[in-house]
Formats: sequence, C-alpha cells, structure tokens
Amino acid sequence: MSEIIKFSAGDILEMKKPHPCGSRQFRCERGGSDIRVVCTLCGRDMTIPRIKLEKSIKKVIKEEIQIGKN
Repeated sequence: MSEIIKFSAGDILEMKKPHPCGSRQFRCERGGSDIRVVCTLCGRDMTIPRIKLEKSIKKVIKEEIQIGKN
C-alpha cells in the first residue's frame, strides 16, 4: 500500500511530468477526494481525483516556506 501524501490548500505541488505549458508546479486550491490545482505558469485550473494526483506528485513545497522566502 502506498503512503498518503499530506498537502493542503496553498501548497505548491511539483509534478513528475510537465504541464503542456512547460511548468511542473501547481498550487493546491482545494483538498478532499477531488483536488483543485492551478498551474503556476499559465493559470489553468483543473480538478483531479486525489488518487490520480498523488501518483503524479514528485514533492510538496509547503505554503509557509514560500511566504518566508519573499
């Protein structure tokens, strides 16, 4: 059994494969069984089932880290 990846709204998700626009990073807008993510480069938003999204995630960049860098 695979481990559940913990992330919440505001976190940046880095994917294994790039979006057609070239970006690998998506911002999580909403959690639950279906996750709403927005591409950080082109702004496209998508709603993806959690199981499918978890298989695509390479790493999670927490929201607090992003705020601290600015």
